[in-house]
Amino acid sequence: MAQAPTNFHEVQSPEHFQSLLSEDLNRVSLINFWAPWAEPCKQMNEVVLELAKKYPQVLVLQVEAETQSDISESFEVEAVPTFVILRGHTLLGRISGADAPALTEAIATHVRGPSAISPQSHTDRTPAAPTTQQESPEELNQRLHKLMTQDKVVLFMKGSPEQPRCGFSRRIVDLLRTQGVEFSSFDILSDESVRQGLKVLNNWPTFPQLIINGEFVGGLDVVKEMADNGELKEMLAA
Repeated sequence: MAQAPTNFHEVQSPEHFQSLLSEDLNRVSLINFWAPWAEPCKQMNEVVLELAKKYPQVLVLQVEAETQSDISESFEVEAVPTFVILRGHTLLGRISGADAPALTEAIATHVRGPSAISPQSHTDRTPAAPTTQQESPEELNQRLHKLMTQDKVVLFMKGSPEQPRCGFSRRIVDLLRTQGVEFSSFDILSDESVRQGLKVLNNWPTFPQLIINGEFVGGLDVVKEMADNGELKEMLAA
């Protein structure tokens, strides 16, 4: 990486993070939550570095999401890349995913000064496709069962097997591929109804979730244990 500007910092600890953020509570800060294994983060890290050079008045903080898990959890970061824009401790904006135009536009908007912006708490996550009418609980459950039975093995994950967006999703994809398991996948970040519905239906609050023969099996730890003791192969052979 080229010489980083003085407003660009790799965060080493929660204490380091807080001290940098507290130096000037009127300053706009851009926090980049990233992971070294996520391909989209590599491209966006370059975008962030260019923004740091273009806007020296902005404090730019690079946070490796899994290494600095306390910081990630405090901002409820569930996938990478995620970008949080603050003025002091006030949330100005949040962008999920490798959306360089949206990030560039957001920074340009917020550096114009306090008079040009109105602080808000929101997520600029791409919404699910609009539907003509609200889906009833029965219709949602029918859709969930259809998704869960679309193949013998279905993985509900964050991102895709080619571009996972959280470490747990990446590890379960690697595990399934190592075991030679053929599977289809569904990106729960693309559909909030599916995401929340599966938590209730399967009584499991986190992702990834592995489904075999239409039945919920478990998350990463459960699947890893089953792979280690041979139960996974037995279930797939059934």
